[in-house]
Amino acid sequence: MDIAALSVAMANQHVRASASQAIMNKSMGVMEQQSQQLLDMLKTSGAQAPHPSLGKVVDIQA
Repeated sequence: MDIAALSVAMANQHVRASASQAIMNKSMGVMEQQSQQLLDMLKTSGAQAPHPSLGKVVDIQA
């Protein structure tokens, strides 16, 4: 392999690595944003059930 072809191959590899890193950084940012939104949603959860045992016991006999 000559020097020019090796240089092109190395440059292409560098571009691929840079693109992969950019995509990974973007996806990590989106995941962090979604996790923060989920935590915020859990902090503002709805009201408690009117009775503490409501919905905890299910009668399955026919």
